[in-house]
Amino acid sequence: MGGIEGANTATTLPPDAQLRRPELADLLDALAPLEGLKWLRFLYAYPNKITTRLLESIAKHDTIAKYLDVPLQHASANVLRRMKRGGTSDRFLEIIAKARKTVPGLVLRTSFIVGFPGETEQDFEELCAFITAAKIDWLGVFSYSDEEGAGAFDLDQKVPKRTIESRRRKLMKLQQRISKKARKQWIGRELDILVEGESEETELLWQGRSLDQAPEIDGKILINDFGPHEALVPGTFYRAQITESHDYDVVARILD
Repeated sequence: MGGIEGANTATTLPPDAQLRRPELADLLDALAPLEGLKWLRFLYAYPNKITTRLLESIAKHDTIAKYLDVPLQHASANVLRRMKRGGTSDRFLEIIAKARKTVPGLVLRTSFIVGFPGETEQDFEELCAFITAAKIDWLGVFSYSDEEGAGAFDLDQKVPKRTIESRRRKLMKLQQRISKKARKQWIGRELDILVEGESEETELLWQGRSLDQAPEIDGKILINDFGPHEALVPGTFYRAQITESHDYDVVARILD
């Protein structure tokens, strides 16, 4: 597992955890009720670590982000074997379906590598089909590149750079369509947002994020109407309503 976004406070694991190997779910159950905790998010959970207990812990606490960051890397069993990773497209879809059933409103983020040595056109098409079926909320796509000393450096069947970039663009275009449709469904939604400050793109807008968005890696909420406020305070939570949507970002007005 990766980092946790939330409180930095000592806590006590439940008594039964002392009789078995502690799990992330135990830590989340202990942290979630802490006074003053607003949002708690954990990142980078491997597929085989998405247990029923973990999903149930996410579902039952309002302070835990209904958000899973799972680095799948690929969906083709052939490529995953060459990466020395387990899994198949069907197995990943089963995990996603179970997670969404257990945690209503779950937001899913993952990342993929295209052009890994040995990736065939069929492997890539399988990845595209998986993304279409999974309807992932936030997606990162990385182009494979050789790095001396890395485990894949000595693998054969290298994919040409031009093919790698073509596949990356195709995958991002596919995800753009999925994301654009999903963002449209946000229009009219009221939610709490954490204001971060002026937009990185223009001084005319401010930006923030919701519990559905991890810092720096997901889409942003752009704020064009401060509502009843003369000014906003970075690092402060406000109630807002989504008024417009774009491919990855949405626009909001502050309500209070």
